[in-house]
Amino acid sequence: MSNVSYDLIKKGLDVASIRQKSISSNIANINTPNYKVNKVEFEKILADAVGNGKVTMKKTNDMHYGVERIEDIEPIVEKRKTTYVNDNGNNVDIDLEMTELAANEIYYSTLVQQLNARLGNLSYVINK
Repeated sequence: MSNVSYDLIKKGLDVASIRQKSISSNIANINTPNYKVNKVEFEKILADAVGNGKVTMKKTNDMHYGVERIEDIEPIVEKRKTTYVNDNGNNVDIDLEMTELAANEIYYSTLVQQLNARLGNLSYVINK
């Protein structure tokens, strides 16, 4: 039996890890000619799936539309096309990447705090 809260936290931590790798790669390639920035998209996909009721649908066939579990929602890594292209042909904006990095660190820390609080509550109940 799965718990939606734990599944969401786990998936969020997985996405934060993927996003960290993507941002690190973007920063490392700031001087690489013709490099195009990677962006991880997940929160909008999750909101669309939950908002449209797709998560609660039961899939009995792989061809069915929607997802049955949070684990089935996958992040998408795509190229960012909205930033200015530099003289060397890449579109790495160091200020934007550093902002994304800080936001991702806050996101990750918040998820870890939520997980620790849930596990603390569970420990309290078990030990009392």
